[in-house]
Amino acid sequence: MTEGGRVRLAVDLLYYTGKRGGTETYARQVLPRLAAAWPELELVGLVGSAGLEEVSGWFPGTVHPVPFVGENRPLWALAETALIARRTARLGADLLWCPANFGPGTGSVPRVVTLHDVIAFEFPNPETSRVTQEVTTWIIRRTARTAAHVITDSEASAQAVVRVLGIPRDRITPTPLAGSSPAAVEDPDAELAALGVDPGRALVLSTGNRMPHKNFAGLLRALARIPAGQRPQLALTGSHGDDPLAPLVAELGLAEDVLLLGWVTSAQLEALYGRAAVYACPSLSEGFGLPVLDAMRRGCPVVAADIPVLREVGGEAARYAD
Repeated sequence: MTEGGRVRLAVDLLYYTGKRGGTETYARQVLPRLAAAWPELELVGLVGSAGLEEVSGWFPGTVHPVPFVGENRPLWALAETALIARRTARLGADLLWCPANFGPGTGSVPRVVTLHDVIAFEFPNPETSRVTQEVTTWIIRRTARTAAHVITDSEASAQAVVRVLGIPRDRITPTPLAGSSPAAVEDPDAELAALGVDPGRALVLSTGNRMPHKNFAGLLRALARIPAGQRPQLALTGSHGDDPLAPLVAELGLAEDVLLLGWVTSAQLEALYGRAAVYACPSLSEGFGLPVLDAMRRGCPVVAADIPVLREVGGEAARYAD
């Protein structure tokens, strides 16, 4: 502990770039609330150059830049395994928290890791090289097995961590997430018009990255089975750059039915939730499934894939489908 009985918590935010979706939202939502609920806590954030400016805007503590670490994955992996533990000790931290699956495997400071899921093991990204996949899963496995404790997002995820990584169940604490509060949008019709949403059609919304476990290909094939004149419009958010789903949309003849919206603003996403007749969550695997809660908090009905974690999150309020 520091002087005055304060607890110094170092937070590994090397992964933070502003482009990683759910794991960044998790840290951005939890840390300010943690600081408010625990006045004796002194937070120290370890941040790479890619996320430094954004993290400095919301982090409720002192930000320490880690030089040479940006979006370059090899440098990031090297920093995780070789630099973070030493810097944490040098800062006099009592505990290191790694909120996004990755962290060091050694060090004198006790470590807690939030392991959101084991998707990297069960649904590897075909667009990444075998070497990258092996390094990624090695770091996750080593981080989890050497941590003093593992936090995860759901009981289903805890069981997956036990099954895939062999971590004893008594070293894992499921901590369910909370949906974000709805925010007012000044002119939702203008936001929707800018995105190309057709005001005369029912809208189905789905969000997420383009990793295989998200199963957007399955959602598109389901949409294609509906007769053309009866199809709702489908809005898919969450991609960067050229959308890998575009060839399948063309192949299925869905160009007039699908909006591949990429990364949208907070106001645009609120407007989409408000306009959608249904939120679809077709994922084959999740650590939690936060958009299911976000949709329901906004009064949007949810249809989700029939997997244990989404039943755990949606309960009887959602509908489930193969």
